[in-house]
Amino acid sequence: MLALPSHLTFAIGDVHGELQLLANAFARIEARAGAVPFRIVMLGDYVDRGPDSAGVVRLLREREQVYDLVCLKGNHEDIMVTACDTMDTGLWFKNGGEETVRSYREKVWKADIEWLRALPIRFADQNRIYVHGGLRPEVALEEQDDNACMWIRTPFLEAPADAFPAHVVHGHTPYWEGKPEPDEPELLPHRTNLDTYAYETGRLAIGVFETDRAGGPIEVLRVSRPPRS
Repeated sequence: MLALPSHLTFAIGDVHGELQLLANAFARIEARAGAVPFRIVMLGDYVDRGPDSAGVVRLLREREQVYDLVCLKGNHEDIMVTACDTMDTGLWFKNGGEETVRSYREKVWKADIEWLRALPIRFADQNRIYVHGGLRPEVALEEQDDNACMWIRTPFLEAPADAFPAHVVHGHTPYWEGKPEPDEPELLPHRTNLDTYAYETGRLAIGVFETDRAGGPIEVLRVSRPPRS
């Protein structure tokens, strides 16, 4: 009989307002973990584009009271907080913010903004680094720029495998020339990209990691929803 892992970490990519997908993901995680202790790391971009950003934020805040749950800040949370602070909605609305406002019935809750503002940018355990966008190559973790961690693409995606101190788990980039299928995760020896363009494809990926073992996921779970009419 195979020994059960002592602890699992589940990482969930960009949700973008897809409340049903997130609820399905939590149910799938509970079923997969069984009696094994686990942590969930959310990789950011909970809001914008999809139909129920308000519901996604509400569910995350509720599940913080139940799970060992780490919610990282993505660039869309950063855009939303800045727009609400400055009342300049131009960039936000160009990136799906109008859908978020509609989900809040035209009034964004102040408590949610403060929760989003306080989210951490990075999370590291003994074997992996979790971040929304990525890391600057050859830069120590404690010296990483917060803005770059939420927004970076090409320098991170094209960096060699030895450019980072540990396996990096991220989202933010659903497709590029190295990831031609937007609804599939990108699994490399030095990083795992779990952004599957959920609000367009209706599919959400969940990376399953043995917390005490280095490297990529031992499994990728998937949840989906029917196409919208």
